[in-house]
Amino acid sequence: MYPIGLPSFLWLIINNVAWVPFVLLCGFLFLIFRLYLHLQRPDYDAPPSLPGFFPFHLISFFREPFAFFNRGLSLTGHTLFQFRLWRDNIIVVSGRQGRADFLNARSLDLGEGFRVLSGALPFVSGVTSDLQQQRIATIYKRLATVQKSDRLAEVIPEVLADCHRIMDSWGKCGSFDPFSKINDLVFQTSVRCLTCVEIANDPEAVATLKRQYDDVDRGTTPITVLFPWFPGPAMLKKLRATKKIYDMVVAIVRVRKESGTVHNDSLQMLLDAGDDRNLVIGFIMGLLIAGARSTGSIASWLITFMGCNATIRQRARAEVQDLISNHSVEKSIDAGTPYLTQLSDVPLSAWEAETPVLDSLIRETLRLAQPHIAMRRNVGPETYIDGKAVPTGSFAVFPFSDVHLNPLLYPDPLRFDPSRPILKEDFAFVGWGGGRVTCLGTRLAKLELKLIVAMFLLNFDFHLVDGDGRSTHLQPQPSWNDTKSCRPSNGSFFIKHQQPS
Repeated sequence: MYPIGLPSFLWLIINNVAWVPFVLLCGFLFLIFRLYLHLQRPDYDAPPSLPGFFPFHLISFFREPFAFFNRGLSLTGHTLFQFRLWRDNIIVVSGRQGRADFLNARSLDLGEGFRVLSGALPFVSGVTSDLQQQRIATIYKRLATVQKSDRLAEVIPEVLADCHRIMDSWGKCGSFDPFSKINDLVFQTSVRCLTCVEIANDPEAVATLKRQYDDVDRGTTPITVLFPWFPGPAMLKKLRATKKIYDMVVAIVRVRKESGTVHNDSLQMLLDAGDDRNLVIGFIMGLLIAGARSTGSIASWLITFMGCNATIRQRARAEVQDLISNHSVEKSIDAGTPYLTQLSDVPLSAWEAETPVLDSLIRETLRLAQPHIAMRRNVGPETYIDGKAVPTGSFAVFPFSDVHLNPLLYPDPLRFDPSRPILKEDFAFVGWGGGRVTCLGTRLAKLELKLIVAMFLLNFDFHLVDGDGRSTHLQPQPSWNDTKSCRPSNGSFFIKHQQPS
């Protein structure tokens, strides 16, 4: 005779091992079902929950965010919806009122949102992460100093010299992948503007530093974001790359201090201000990748879009030539450094106020080819977005596609058209951010883009070719599911270039 009740159940399990996996599976499914029912509890203040289970949300959110957001909005039929990402509750925001509330909310913290949901920076506690508000405010203040008019005016010839050297290495004619070559060029100019001459003047050091940052990117996976404590292969690669970046910057700061050498660069500005070592290192490590990654993608796409439209190329080239005619002291061209002296003569004020064509090209590229997702965490108190509650500790995310690919705002939104009128509606364009959070490096980024494009336009005749080397007028389509590199989704494209005869 068997024992009765719970002891009987346990006795059967112990003596029939084959039942153990089945019983455990049933228990696991029951817990998942209870969690699902808990998330579906009616709450009129909460956004509707996305149907389905955590693993499917996890895969879609990281692999195809653009498709995931659109599918969620379609399935729920609301402008906001929520889902679970392991332990965290994520609320996706869309719609006119939703984006206004999101961008203006005081309790939504950018740093916390980006740190937890992105993990794309080389995080070093106390250096690039876990910073007190006072230290963050100091970093913002130093970034503003880097972008003062006198400093930007000084860096113009230095950036142009970098552009000339690198473009000259591409040869008088040939073809290249803009999403590789242009990104490398922008990384060099970003190093020039944000770090120190010890790195910027050493091409091998720049190349080494970029390889380490690329490893940080490759080491950022869904697993490393969700389980940053798990020592998997990707996390170990990211940690090794982060340490190498850290060691390089630390060594340069130490040598600069010990030698007493003075240079006119961002590192010297930080040292002269009396900032402690961790702030100096954090400024260089964090802002370099944040600036270079985004600006590099914009520059790559801007030149790519120009490559498939001769009219746009002609208008942009004519505008740059007008700058030289109106402002250059030296009218003759030095054969050794084509256009370098002439472009260096153009004052900062002209680059910023007399380039409406370049401004429109940059704006349209930001609209069409920057698949950003704004990530925030509600640090308290509970706030409301479009009438729905966002509890303290929850995350809110806003995909820029909600506005930039909105056909009601931008007819035929996938077409590159820099002649589009500037809309007056609030937050109809958020390429540089909006509301309480805007890109603090906008002024520097715009100048970098204009200098790079100007030098390229004057030194090369160019057009777009496909993967087989044939000329094409087909417009490449940015992949909005590729938030890191944003390469074309409709084929391979290259820039074929040749110096004018």
